[in-house]
Amino acid sequence: MTDISREQQIEFEAAVFRRLVSHLQSRSDVQNIDMMNLAGFCRNCLSNWYRDAAIEAGVDISRDESREHVYGMPYEEWKKLHQNEASDAQKAAFELNKPKE
Repeated sequence: MTDISREQQIEFEAAVFRRLVSHLQSRSDVQNIDMMNLAGFCRNCLSNWYRDAAIEAGVDISRDESREHVYGMPYEEWKKLHQNEASDAQKAAFELNKPKE
């Protein structure tokens, strides 16, 4: 692998995260439950990880603030605009595949 500095690694990872968030904001047709069923994470997971990182760095942000960062708008607004009721098949798949606590 090409030698890169720690600072470059952080820059690249941050750019990838921003691109992923932007992509997910533009793909509001992709439902969180489908992401969970296929990949094991969703927008809420990303916002939780973002909040965890902030808190670890000593910045206390709320769950709502971290979700707004990922969704690009308040979560409740996003749900009203884009979230559909999950089908029985989606719910059943989630129960089979949901992360173990």
